[in-house]
Amino acid sequence: MAKTDYARSIARKLKVNTAEVSKLLRYLEEAGLIERSSGSAIKKTEAKLKLTLEVRKHHLYFKLSRDGELLIRELINAGLEEYFRIYFENNKTFALLSFLYLAGCENSITLARKLSLPQDITKGIVSELMDLELISMCMGKIIKKKHRKAKPKKETRTHHKYYRTARLWNLLYRYI
Repeated sequence: MAKTDYARSIARKLKVNTAEVSKLLRYLEEAGLIERSSGSAIKKTEAKLKLTLEVRKHHLYFKLSRDGELLIRELINAGLEEYFRIYFENNKTFALLSFLYLAGCENSITLARKLSLPQDITKGIVSELMDLELISMCMGKIIKKKHRKAKPKKETRTHHKYYRTARLWNLLYRYI
């Protein structure tokens, strides 16, 4: 999610051991897929997960190299949809994420109807995607028309739980 980050921050986000992340970062650096960030400070535009405008470098920060970016684009273009079919048991997961990206905020009942799925299966997919932080809940009592494009109403009162794609999915979807 961030353009530039360090091992402990990545480990916390992925909920993995820091030593394992450090080892993988060294391996990726040797392969030429990532590179060390230069300079003594990092701007907020580079370290997007940071709250201050500028971060002093107390850690060893890494970012994707040009080869790393090209490889990720190639992998995404070659088969992100196929990857989702293999990873998730239901083959409608990619369609759900794509629909939610275009629709904005939507509830699981509407998602089930649009994708022709039973509600219990849709709720299972939604909870799995929330665990992976690919979607998040829309927090608000009233959802405006511009945030809920699948249903043409001026505004909607939230009687159900509404979901939207998270920042991670939005970044991935831009590459497609």
